[in-house]
Amino acid sequence: MIAHNKASLKDMRRQLRQRMTPAELVLWKKLRNGKFLQLKFKRQHSIGNYIVDFYCAHPRLIIEIDGGVHFEKEQKEKDTYRDKNLAEMDYAILRFSNDEVLNSTKDVLRRIEAVIGEI
Repeated sequence: MIAHNKASLKDMRRQLRQRMTPAELVLWKKLRNGKFLQLKFKRQHSIGNYIVDFYCAHPRLIIEIDGGVHFEKEQKEKDTYRDKNLAEMDYAILRFSNDEVLNSTKDVLRRIEAVIGEI
């Protein structure tokens, strides 16, 4: 069984919530409090040893918002490995760039809705 919100990661999750990026804040305003498809999303949620940006238990969806560092070769490899591990745990993972969220929020929401419809 995979541990969610491990106590050992509590302080890190809190710090990440306090330092959300502008793109994370924009998306969080759309997802929080059941505003999006009446689904409950959590922010900076941990699954195993990973902390994900946004998580919805039903339909087991993880949403990641990537800034510039995620486009560097080493970080891309880490993200690929992480996504593979999470997918093996039966989670669906969506990744968006900061620019996509900030400049095309409606398109991002449509894509999330489409993936949820497929799950």
